[in-house]
Amino acid sequence: MFFIDLRAAGCGQISDKYQHYGLAVLSDGAAPSSFRPRSPLRSRELVAGMKIRVALVSALMAVSGCTTLGRGGPTSPVTPVATPPTAGKVGTSIVAAMNGGLVGGSIGSGLSDAEKRKGLEAEYKALEYNASGQKVTWKGDSSTHYGEVVAAQPYRVGSQDCRQYTHTVYTSGTGVTARGTACRNADGSWTPLT
Repeated sequence: MFFIDLRAAGCGQISDKYQHYGLAVLSDGAAPSSFRPRSPLRSRELVAGMKIRVALVSALMAVSGCTTLGRGGPTSPVTPVATPPTAGKVGTSIVAAMNGGLVGGSIGSGLSDAEKRKGLEAEYKALEYNASGQKVTWKGDSSTHYGEVVAAQPYRVGSQDCRQYTHTVYTSGTGVTARGTACRNADGSWTPLT
């Protein structure tokens, strides 16, 4: 038994099994002359077809490297809703999911609970409704307490949309800024990453 490299010999089709490998296994009694030479035109067609297949596979591999395996499929940015709810108030369960947000940290010291709630609602509105770089402002009970929240461009982590954001709280004209990241849950709430 001996092997013939069909790619080098330019021989015709043997079987589907060996065609992909370009090798034929011949028994000792078979002669290579029993193969019909492949025409140059047919060889070019096969080479062109193989090049197309390789290009397609390469393109698919390149594209698949840019996506996630989550349920969302390819990466797609969060599209903010045009306007927040008309009532202006954010639901209690939505605010509770934020676990105090950035305003619940050191930047919120000295604020009343109602002011912290307004700051937390502003964080949610910036994350959920605003385009990148747009400010959401809030004013506290005291005229010297106010703040602004700015969310950055959304990005995807697994199957969740996430955004970095900053919250600046002003007390008596002095501003303190905190930075954080939050990811959107399936129910529309946002959970800060720790």
